[in-house]
Parts: sequence; C-alpha cells; structure tokens
Amino acid sequence: METKTTSVLNELIEINNDRIAGFEKAIADIKDENVDLKEIFQRYAAQSRENSQELSALVGAEGGEVETGTSVSGSLHRAWIDVKSVFGGNTRESILSEAERGEDAIKKAYRDALEDPELSSNAREIIGRQQSGVNAAHDEVKVLRDASK
Repeated sequence: METKTTSVLNELIEINNDRIAGFEKAIADIKDENVDLKEIFQRYAAQSRENSQELSALVGAEGGEVETGTSVSGSLHRAWIDVKSVFGGNTRESILSEAERGEDAIKKAYRDALEDPELSSNAREIIGRQQSGVNAAHDEVKVLRDASK
C-alpha cells in the first residue's frame, strides 16, 4: 500500500539509484590523471547502495512496494555527461562540477523529504541520519572542485 511515507522513501531510493549510476559512469570514464577520484566515487556509490537498502527495508516494513529503478531526470543527466565527455568535458574540474551538481540534487531531495509533515517518525530518523552522510559527501566534492580551479 502506497502511503505518503513510502512515496517519499521511494523517491529517495530512486535518487540514490541515480547517484550510484552516475558515480559508476564517472568511475568508468575517469582517466589516469584523476585516478584518486575513483576511490572517492566508489565510496559514495557504496554509501548510496547502503542508503537504498536501508530505505527499501523501511518501505517493506511500511507495507509498500519498493522502487528499484532510476529517475528520468537522472537518466537525462547521465546522457548529458556522456555528451560533455565526448566534447572534451573530462577535466578534473568538469568531472567534479558534474559530481557536485548530482550531490546538490540528492542533498535537496533529502532536505525536501525531511520537510514533509506526513513522514513517519521512524523514516524521519533514518532520513536525517542518511542526510548527514550525503551533506558530508557534497561538501567534500565541493572542496575538491574548488581546489581544481
């Protein structure tokens, strides 16, 4: 049964799945001079896998059906990254700028989720904890991007 809480949780699962796919795409495209970013992006993809698993368990506990895909906007973003990389957008700064753009989106999704007054207290607690990790990842990407200018 779809409730407001399961709907919000499924949206977060979707954006975490987008984040995993985005970082995996970036990892595959990273050249040797930016190999240090692979480890960082692998860590963030793993973070989103854990987030999705935890949120999926919560959707199941709430009696809802778990979202397993990615969003249309996430697919479009990855297609844009493909186009940019073909036309030379594979510098350290451009990689980190795109990563930060993705981190901005997930950060906003978590903020919006926590603003929903109908969210269950259990979901609110888990989302709040996950939000801390997402915010820290965003800040790390921003620092790396700023240093690459």
